[in-house]
Amino acid sequence: MENLTSAISVQVDTHDKEVANGILKNLGLNMSTFVNMAMKQLINKDGIPFEVSNPRPIKELIESLDEGEQILQELKSGKRKGYTNMNDLIDSLNKE
Repeated sequence: MENLTSAISVQVDTHDKEVANGILKNLGLNMSTFVNMAMKQLINKDGIPFEVSNPRPIKELIESLDEGEQILQELKSGKRKGYTNMNDLIDSLNKE
């Protein structure tokens, strides 16, 4: 039996395509080979061959962002001292 091929045309973000091509090149692959590999895995798994989910920030990230926001508010209100360069920070530490 003859092995026929078909072309697929898709629209992708230009930056994403450039980044993906760079990664594939480092792996010794090209986009066509990757798409064929992904297609074979889709068929073999009878579904998407990787987890698809809505990204949710982890608890620690949310807590860190909240802490950063609190620090910014304290800096703006004068409750916390901030420094614009290392020399000022070092001078302040030496005075303590």
